[in-house]
Amino acid sequence: MSEHIPAPARQRDPHPAQPRTFLLRGGEVHSPADPFATAMVVEGDRIAWVGEEGAADSFADGVDEVVQLDGALVTPAFTDAHVHTTATGLALTGLDLSAAGTLADALARIRAYADARPSDRVLLGHGWDTSAWPEGRVPSRTELDAATGGRPLYLTRVDVHSAVVTTGLLDLVPGIRDRSGFHPDAPLTGDAHHAVRRAAYATLTPAQRAEAQAAALARAASLGIGSLHECAGPEISGEEDFTALLALAREGNGPRVVGYWAETVASAKDAERIRELGAIGAAGDLFVDGSLGSHTAHLHAPYADSPSHTGTAHLDTDAVAAHVTACTEAGLQAGFHAIGDAAISSVVDGVRAAAEHLGTARIRAARHRVEHAEMLTEATLAGFADLALTASVQPAFDAAWGGPDGMYAARLGAERAATLNPYAALLKAGVPLALGSDSPVTPLDPWGTVRAAVFHRTRVHGISARAAFTAHTRGGWRAIGRDDAGVLVPGAPADYAVWRTGELVVQAPDERVERWSTDPRSGTPGLPDLTPGRDLPVCLRTVVGGRTVFKRPNE
Repeated sequence: MSEHIPAPARQRDPHPAQPRTFLLRGGEVHSPADPFATAMVVEGDRIAWVGEEGAADSFADGVDEVVQLDGALVTPAFTDAHVHTTATGLALTGLDLSAAGTLADALARIRAYADARPSDRVLLGHGWDTSAWPEGRVPSRTELDAATGGRPLYLTRVDVHSAVVTTGLLDLVPGIRDRSGFHPDAPLTGDAHHAVRRAAYATLTPAQRAEAQAAALARAASLGIGSLHECAGPEISGEEDFTALLALAREGNGPRVVGYWAETVASAKDAERIRELGAIGAAGDLFVDGSLGSHTAHLHAPYADSPSHTGTAHLDTDAVAAHVTACTEAGLQAGFHAIGDAAISSVVDGVRAAAEHLGTARIRAARHRVEHAEMLTEATLAGFADLALTASVQPAFDAAWGGPDGMYAARLGAERAATLNPYAALLKAGVPLALGSDSPVTPLDPWGTVRAAVFHRTRVHGISARAAFTAHTRGGWRAIGRDDAGVLVPGAPADYAVWRTGELVVQAPDERVERWSTDPRSGTPGLPDLTPGRDLPVCLRTVVGGRTVFKRPNE
């Protein structure tokens, strides 16, 4: 692809010059306005026209620059609807144990990282997962103390709902051994985990935080992601971290960042404080429960591998109802983190109680959302549809932990595990979907996410490539109340990505998701062939609001 779009300035100019116009031509433009589109005109921060090559000639003399796509694909930029940006950046720049295949390997990586960072007050790491380790256990505190030389270490499990720590970090948190979720020589959960996380993150300098956030935003832009939904809150990161991220995003050098703050709202004053932080909703990871991997997701029936345990409930039905009622009355979006079937029941029952008080129409109009929503029943799925709850879901969870031999089956048994993440049923019921990664739980990987939704490990739950792509582009915008974005049509924001990819195909209308068509008579815009084993598209350029935020070198 050859083109000459200027690099973005360091900051948005408060007094911009006359908007520049660009004609992109000679490629494939994914647009519902014209399934055969090969060209697009961008004026300033908006799409001005989409159409075919012959008509593009009439625009060539009236634009500031013509961009030759050389056969590249242009799509709307992706929206990742659930991200923890600073934690993602720390995983990118720090200790990442996601590739550790054994306990011994993990300890060796910890030791090498500690040796390489002698000045860090607290060592930070992420990504361990014992489910595939032959040792079948987490590192003991004694082993961690030895690997770090006694220095403070905070090391989260892949799902970020539990952590192992050194004695040095425990010593920084007074009363930690009396908090719920503290275990003498096992991963910390609940209040104990939140307390050590606050202590660890409090040691980050502003420079370390800015470095991590910039790294995460740069990675997102390089993958064609134009918008991120930051799911922050007092039990996750902190106000300073949240406001610094929003300020960095406003500079305009990377993806847009939409902020959610996970704190309960009881009054209009509470809602106003959420807005003053810069959040658009009191939502995201407002925990109703925890995670399956850490045995903290709240279940109706006990875990298969822990028969006396049903997980942890953080908010009950009454608390959910109070929060949704207060947010709706204040015109603020509400939302919750809910994974287990008992937690999701609490959410649906609570939102329904709010609807009985305020009226279903007001609840539906507010577009409240639920993060993860993995263990749905027929009743809760119907509740999502009735109440217009957006399901903010992460298909990479199923790719990582689904299937008859995966972590879900180990925790729940094969029969219950096969009911998880029912994307096809959600779409059939009319439930809005927004796709994301929950990075750093799973990596930023938009095309991989679409692939995981299509080729679900439980076949009946897979959805079409078109539906998954829409949920990962337009779905994220709709989840924040914007119906005019996430699609390449005249008047929409100029948020798009340019891709090098193979032949475009149209998935056939057949229950077997592997069937594809290249027949242009389908009248449907084509997408890359996402069959497992095929190369995923490579991002050449990402544009946000008409400004280039990523360009692949030498392209």
